[in-house]
Amino acid sequence: MSASTTTAPVVLTAKALLLDMDGTIVNSDAVVERCWRDWAVSHGLDPHEALKVVHGRQGYATMAVLLPDRPMEVNHAENAVMLARETADTDGVVPVAGAPEFMAAIDGLPHALVTSADAALATARMTAAGLPMPGIRVTAESVQASKPDPEGFLKGAAALGVDPADCIVFEDSAAGIAAGRAAGMRVIGVGPRAAAHTPTAHVPDLTTLHITTTPDGSIQIDIAAEA
Repeated sequence: MSASTTTAPVVLTAKALLLDMDGTIVNSDAVVERCWRDWAVSHGLDPHEALKVVHGRQGYATMAVLLPDRPMEVNHAENAVMLARETADTDGVVPVAGAPEFMAAIDGLPHALVTSADAALATARMTAAGLPMPGIRVTAESVQASKPDPEGFLKGAAALGVDPADCIVFEDSAAGIAAGRAAGMRVIGVGPRAAAHTPTAHVPDLTTLHITTTPDGSIQIDIAAEA
């Protein structure tokens, strides 16, 4: 499969699936935008411009992009405050369309959550969205580098015992798609943010996917054509 976005019907197979959370299976945009708009304004930044870079990265990494001359220890300290606020605020957190059915379809199949959220935030948002938490998860505490570094996805593949080339990543952001590609994985881009960043295939949400297994135990993903 080429690395260009496609709108035609697609069939992909994999040994394991690696799932981003925010924007991919959980719609948390309302909280993210509330919290990061306030942070941007408090630092004299344009909130609209700030929101262009927040998705997919850990908070400290976003702060480093927006305030490149600031000491990293300040970013880590402010990120801890931001994480606490985001964890406490679940108003408007809902599943991405088709996510409940998708998670039910992959139950029992090799998959992991790979998110820039920490464990507490991931638990709060998955719970608020009514989605089951995967048994294997790579959260902010698990990695040294934020997406777009591929560390998180490589750790997810290793935890599942699957070669990176046999994994498919589900992602919504530029940073996440870049991380998946850097890990040597194919990427299904989910939602409006993903389309511009050359995922292997793109879906508007998770309703267009059909999950089955092949005779050799591989996961088959049938993606309906986009209208």
